[in-house]
Amino acid sequence: MAYESVDDLFLRFGPAYRALLTAAAVTASFTMVMSGTIVNVAVPAAMGEFGVGLDRAQLLASGFNVALVTSQVLNTWVVARLGQRGGFLAMAGTFTAGSLICAFSPSFDGVIVGRVLQGASAGVVQPLAMVAMFQVYPPERRGIAMAIYSMGVFMAVAMGPVFGGFAIEMLDWRYIFWAPMPVIGVAALMGWWFMPSAREHERMPFDWPGYGLLITFVYCMLTGLTEGNRESWSSGYILSLFLVATVAGGALVWSQMRRRPTLFDFSLFGYRQYAIVACIAFVFGMGNFGASYGVPVFVQLVQGATPLDAAVIMLPSSLLIVATLPVTGWLSDNIRPHLGIIAGLALFTVGTIPMGFADVNTSFLAVTIYFVVSRAGMSFTSPFIMNTALGALPREKLNAGGGTINFCRQLGGSLGLAAWVAFVQARTNAHSEAFTATQSPANATTHEMIEALRRLLSEAGLPENLQTPGALQYLGEVIQAQASTRGFQDGFLILVVSFIAAMIPAYLLKRHRRR
Repeated sequence: MAYESVDDLFLRFGPAYRALLTAAAVTASFTMVMSGTIVNVAVPAAMGEFGVGLDRAQLLASGFNVALVTSQVLNTWVVARLGQRGGFLAMAGTFTAGSLICAFSPSFDGVIVGRVLQGASAGVVQPLAMVAMFQVYPPERRGIAMAIYSMGVFMAVAMGPVFGGFAIEMLDWRYIFWAPMPVIGVAALMGWWFMPSAREHERMPFDWPGYGLLITFVYCMLTGLTEGNRESWSSGYILSLFLVATVAGGALVWSQMRRRPTLFDFSLFGYRQYAIVACIAFVFGMGNFGASYGVPVFVQLVQGATPLDAAVIMLPSSLLIVATLPVTGWLSDNIRPHLGIIAGLALFTVGTIPMGFADVNTSFLAVTIYFVVSRAGMSFTSPFIMNTALGALPREKLNAGGGTINFCRQLGGSLGLAAWVAFVQARTNAHSEAFTATQSPANATTHEMIEALRRLLSEAGLPENLQTPGALQYLGEVIQAQASTRGFQDGFLILVVSFIAAMIPAYLLKRHRRR
């Protein structure tokens, strides 16, 4: 098929082309995001099958996110080499290969490899699809375009856990990797027909040294955060990881400031509005990823909910976001950006604060309401961030700008998620040690509990020599459950701090006037 630009495709398909390309872009983004969120409800099942702890199990999410983060900046190079259509189809194939590896791999490490391939394809497709939509809408309707794009993303956020919950309840957790594959097939066909194939930029050499430094930085930082609790934060292994990450990060920044084709276009940050929004996206991503991952894991590990229950908690909030995004998309074209972003962050804050006090007795309805309020903030932040960032750039920098703003959000989310899980585990261990220290023969409450448990075990027919060990084992489980609850509570309060912190750069957008 001959090279076709956006103008050629408008001539070919007429006024309907805008809707056709929108459908292709949203379908692809839907599939990629669903593959990222569908695994959140499967974390406990994966822990059971492979015998791994929460620190390693979160690699199902963070491995995907590492690949997604590092591949965001590949968008410009991929589009220059293959065009939007060629890049779109290549990433659909990569995603399919990753899904098959996840579905069939007999080892946990193999599943992580598949997740990395899924994440890499998602990292390229998301900015590619977003920029393609941005290009075909007139300037006065680009806020609506970003809202439509976000609707597809959040519908995937809603449906991913639901599909995952049903798959785990009725079949097996491995089926979560089969669910997105029919949709990616449809997306690939639509991309073949409706994505422009003309290359607007000359082919450029790829910055392999910069990409290697980026992967080294992200891998070492995330590995250090993931392994810190198990290996000890002061161990030589963990300290060396952070040292390598620091050196690689500094070398990456230095290498990107040289006058040659580079991974990042640092001139983007010369646009004040874009630089501020990139900072907001980074800080906001830290809190957003933690909340999306933390709530379904909390209700399963602390409250004993099933994977399907966890998915149901997430569903109403995502459907509400989808319903309100057309309104907030219109607002992003008509009101000051700092107002919309601060409103969204405020909703996140209000919805997350109660989770800092939730426990096993918190009702299913209450957690659902808290999550609805929190996630309602996404309906404001997402279209405002994307529209404000891309609206600050000239046309020739849109591909680079789309990849970089997504990179900032995903990097903040990935590092934030790993740090959040590490913090929750550290606080859980600290609370467990504190509770254990109070359990002594001098503690009247503990003594009465042990005696009551021994009587119950005696009445159940358990031999006398097993009654005390059985009572002590139950006491240990109670202590661990309480410690886990307190650890999650501390974790949710830390998320509140990140949302409030993101309001500071958001306020700096007050001076911006829409062109």
